[in-house]
Amino acid sequence: MSIKKAAVIGSGVMGSGIAAQIANAGVPVVLLDIKLEGKNLARDAIDRMMKTDPAPLMSKRNAKLITPGNLDDDIALLEDCDWIVEVVLEDLKIKHATYEKINKHRKKGSIVSSNTSTIPLALLIKGQGADFAKDFLITHFFNPPRYLRLMELVTGPKTRKDAIDTIADFCDTHLGKGVVRCNDTPGFIGNRIGVFWLTTALNAAIEDGISVETADSVMGKPVGIPKTGVFGLLDLIGIDLMPHLADSLLSTLPKADAYQKAYIDHPFIHGMIEAGYTGRKGKGGFYRLDKTDGRKEKQSFPLNGQTFSESAFTKSLKPRLDSVAAGKQGLKAVVTTDDEGGRYAWKVLSRTLAYAASCVPDITDDIAAVDDAMKMGYNWKKGPFEMMDDLGPAWFAQALEKEGIKIPDVLSKVGEGSFYKIEDGKRHVLGTDGQYHVLKRPDGVLLLGDIKLASDPVFKTGSAALWDIGDGVLCTEFTGKMNALDEGVFEVYQKAIKLIGDMSGDYKALVIYNEGSHFSAGANLGLAMFAMNIALWPQIEALVEGGQKIYKALKYAPFPVIAAPSGMALGGGCEILLHADHVQAHAETYCGLVEVGVGLLPGWGGCKEMLLRYQAEEQDNYDKATGGKTMWFSPKTTPMGAVRKAFETIAMARVAKSAQEAKEIRYLKASDGVTMNRDRLLFDAKQKALALAKEYKAPEPVSEIRLPGPSGKMALDMAVSDLCKSGRATPYDVTVSGAVATVLTGGEKADWTAPLSEEDLYKLERTEFMKLVHNDGTMNRIEHMLTTGKPLRN
Repeated sequence: MSIKKAAVIGSGVMGSGIAAQIANAGVPVVLLDIKLEGKNLARDAIDRMMKTDPAPLMSKRNAKLITPGNLDDDIALLEDCDWIVEVVLEDLKIKHATYEKINKHRKKGSIVSSNTSTIPLALLIKGQGADFAKDFLITHFFNPPRYLRLMELVTGPKTRKDAIDTIADFCDTHLGKGVVRCNDTPGFIGNRIGVFWLTTALNAAIEDGISVETADSVMGKPVGIPKTGVFGLLDLIGIDLMPHLADSLLSTLPKADAYQKAYIDHPFIHGMIEAGYTGRKGKGGFYRLDKTDGRKEKQSFPLNGQTFSESAFTKSLKPRLDSVAAGKQGLKAVVTTDDEGGRYAWKVLSRTLAYAASCVPDITDDIAAVDDAMKMGYNWKKGPFEMMDDLGPAWFAQALEKEGIKIPDVLSKVGEGSFYKIEDGKRHVLGTDGQYHVLKRPDGVLLLGDIKLASDPVFKTGSAALWDIGDGVLCTEFTGKMNALDEGVFEVYQKAIKLIGDMSGDYKALVIYNEGSHFSAGANLGLAMFAMNIALWPQIEALVEGGQKIYKALKYAPFPVIAAPSGMALGGGCEILLHADHVQAHAETYCGLVEVGVGLLPGWGGCKEMLLRYQAEEQDNYDKATGGKTMWFSPKTTPMGAVRKAFETIAMARVAKSAQEAKEIRYLKASDGVTMNRDRLLFDAKQKALALAKEYKAPEPVSEIRLPGPSGKMALDMAVSDLCKSGRATPYDVTVSGAVATVLTGGEKADWTAPLSEEDLYKLERTEFMKLVHNDGTMNRIEHMLTTGKPLRN
């Protein structure tokens, strides 16, 4: 069975978000909600998603795949749906009434699931019939569904296997989810541990007089948790959600569970909610932005009272703690630092990790599933058992014992060992049976991290490495900070080109990929700034020319080159994509030629490649309009059509916020592939490389590029001048965009009747790039970006 059409019942934030992700996968979806006089809740939800940032939809065009309706007039739309997801209120009576409606209209064999995390599956199917029980399961998504990878899958003893496999496969390969199978227990895995962690962190801060800033500074990046920390996260998810989650867990967990003892009903939390301080969606939360008298001041709420008062907010001050700095040395260094941050981190994490361990095997008998759930659902860098390995399980158990905290059975079982170990080049995980088992990957999952455990790089420099990923395919991995690009990366490319050659030896294709948070942030700006400060102009120009030559060599190599980006691919990172034979992009790829933000222009062929792409698009549109015939009175390309598009894209530093958007902008070609699940990206890229290698022919070099010359540049300059006069562009924007315009229009000697070559455009890029590098305005922009992480509007 396959999912060709789906339905979501309930159009709130979560329901509409699930519908959006199904649409992102290219699958038609029906979105239904209750009928209210004068309102169309589902239609309104779609309209809101079109304006939401971060966007639930990977492209606004995907909204066309969502059909809105209500449960009274449009219930018949369920008749041809293969999967129906219920996302209504967490009220058993409401859910049962919804199921009765669904049952009357769903087709035989369709799958029904609930997004609940609070009501046991046995209660959900009670009284709904035998067929319903066979077709039913729980699919618990995390909010926002597009961005958080975790989907917890819970099944019952009567759920048919093919229904389980169908939903697990669809959510994995089409929705990009990390599917974690868990037992039918309160809160499942993610929220069972996550809510305990947040509750413990709140209580510890109040008990020990810790400010929200101190708590978040140490309970964030230093321990491998997102920088929102605890209180920033509560503001993000909504403070008003916490009492509901607490009520659910308190009513369903055993009385002896540690959460029952940990929970404290703080009156000031209710006061915050009543006053509208529900977090970012309200007036503020533990943090707020005070805009009194026209100023903007970040303020925080002190945790020193039983009641809430708006007047209690004070200016937020970032603390300086040794424990925060200790994060560079690892988790153990943080929790053993003797300052308020270190003591707080230990108090929170010791209890949280002990609780997570005590929940096994109740929530699942797979400790790797627990770690995966916290990494994908809460964005922790490492899961609880991986954290315990970092601390040393024996050391951790001894520290718990000193504080009188009961040592969980699974922690006792590991003894002097660890929960994970590497043996024979494979990662093993401790089972609840006390034995180690090989950590198996699903079919179609290939991770560079696994390959690196079992092999050494073919070649490496300080900035990149070359790996053999099997079947004659090499993989270039960037390894520098933010995967920045420099001569060390170019050296690895050159080695790959030499090793693969004409594909007659051991290798036949190259994949460019890494498993960092981001593909590449572009050229190494710190290195560029250093060179500019000591006037190493020849070296800078050599770096630009070297990049052009290596990118061109990759483009015209006698073997296929596949780029497989995920996360940010900016500047030079984006230019790699433009020169590859094929891009197999993760759906969450954010790419763009953003060099103007630091006072530069794309110098490694980016200007040229965007011009060629827009000219090819113009030619394709002409051919479609004329049926492939050439009309003597109508040229296939116009002097300014492609130039204007390329200028708008580059001068405005347009960034695609998904792989789909990248196709719309033309950073990706229509033929490029998109992989929804990050873990499947390398496998998909490798398969494409092998397919292309079978009968590979390198692309023919472009011999003629027609550009308008000075008249075209004048038109672009006038447009930018008008933007500057209206305040939408800065004086230095005019300078930088002028350099971009010069390249895109072909320079002073260009003319539409006298074609240029690729080399001509490479030379123009270098010339204009070097002019900008000598300008103080560019140096100021680079320095500001390196210092603040934000562009300077000079």
